[in-house]
Amino acid sequence: MPKKNVSPAPKSQHLVGLGLDGTDGHKRLTQGEGFTLAGGSESTHEKMTEVVIRTTEDLARKGRSLHEADAREVQDLLKKHSDRS
Repeated sequence: MPKKNVSPAPKSQHLVGLGLDGTDGHKRLTQGEGFTLAGGSESTHEKMTEVVIRTTEDLARKGRSLHEADAREVQDLLKKHSDRS
């Protein structure tokens, strides 16, 4: 049987942040284009949100989204913004 020309599936990236220090009973969930943040204390969830927003803003200035950016670039930006917070 001849091989079919099958194009590779488009790459799909989705950033997931998970906070594990929530003890107040609140269920926190923040979703945006290309990311989901869940859990954590109020301050942890707020920090995760700020870091992801700064990261997506940096990418937008470069004309890219989380879906389009290289995983290494996203990782570097997340670290940069985590260290600043």
